[in-house]
Amino acid sequence: MCIAAWIWQAHPVHQILLLLNRDEFHSRPTKAVGWWGEGSKKILGGRDVLGGGTWMGCTKDGRLAFLTNVLEPDAMPGARTRGDLPLRYLQSNKSPIEVATEVAEEADEYNGFNLILADLTTNIMVYVSNRPKGQPATIQLVSPGLHVLSNARLDSPWQKAVRLGKNFRELMKHGDDEVEVKDIVERLMTDTTKADKDRLPNTGCDPNWEHGLSSIFIEVQTDQGLYGTRSTAALSVSYDGEASLYEKYLESGIWKDHTVNYQIE
Repeated sequence: MCIAAWIWQAHPVHQILLLLNRDEFHSRPTKAVGWWGEGSKKILGGRDVLGGGTWMGCTKDGRLAFLTNVLEPDAMPGARTRGDLPLRYLQSNKSPIEVATEVAEEADEYNGFNLILADLTTNIMVYVSNRPKGQPATIQLVSPGLHVLSNARLDSPWQKAVRLGKNFRELMKHGDDEVEVKDIVERLMTDTTKADKDRLPNTGCDPNWEHGLSSIFIEVQTDQGLYGTRSTAALSVSYDGEASLYEKYLESGIWKDHTVNYQIE
């Protein structure tokens, strides 16, 4: 499902500070964050081995894209893989608006998604979604500030989104310069507090499934195996283009972490 929270152009040090939990079946083959691709359009991000796409990626020329799924009861058979949507932008030379417009025209070919496309060199961030069903795809510019994206529309007040936003804001008030990114991840993104059952979103899904997915950090046993948070990424980019991507990830049942630093050119 995934959940992301970020501060965009509203911090004295960071142009963007992004936190993202990736939720998936533990058995699904995945590659940890690293550089991949060919030529000048190498992508830094994790990779879904099965679908070939990614849930989050960035490039040295200042592109950033990330994705969450929309929680809904029925998946469309034969739908295109949503993990290709970030790649479409990261591998192109087009602006966020141009790619968002292209994606919106083909939105009904995908199951529900929320997509963020950003150009850190022009300070443009765009949100695209193909939900609610039956309505034209949404394209909107993302304003400076703190935003949370879970499995509904951008900044929807789902209980875990509200909780994450509040905790993130409180942590920033106390001065994050004294807090390592690794510690921010531990404080905010490992939260297993579930929503009150009477405050679950009415998505049409089984209430027990909704409740299992209602925490920031997820771990749910299903008939298809263990489902939950497989990794957490934290991207920080300063105003002078110094970027750092920290990832904590699960590999063969063991939590590992690493950091990749790069300069936006």
